[in-house]
Amino acid sequence: MADLRESELETLRVLWDEGRELKPSEIQDGFSFAIDNGTLRSTLKVLMDKGHVARTKKGKAYFYRPATTRERLLSNMVERLSRVFSGGSSAGLISQLIKTEKLSAEEIAELRKIAGENRSAIARD
Repeated sequence: MADLRESELETLRVLWDEGRELKPSEIQDGFSFAIDNGTLRSTLKVLMDKGHVARTKKGKAYFYRPATTRERLLSNMVERLSRVFSGGSSAGLISQLIKTEKLSAEEIAELRKIAGENRSAIARD
């Protein structure tokens, strides 16, 4: 999987969050930082070339939609990070993140809850 730049990830986030086809101006409005129209259009072309975004022409306007799901891209990125930082172990990567991040008590409680739910699901299977 090719590396994704910040503007590419932000474009995908906007498209995933909106859950519908968007014109470039609508994507631009959803950005959490300023991006000019030309840069956004270049970003959309790159994402189409990488297979992450598709577009449809309606009248004179192009509308864009994600061609990759958030979950699939996250899974690929986690797999890549785990290979680099923890010998391919997702659990090792998660452990490293927990050790290096400053987590609040609420975040730690949420992680414990998720881990407990995963243990329960495995026990049922």
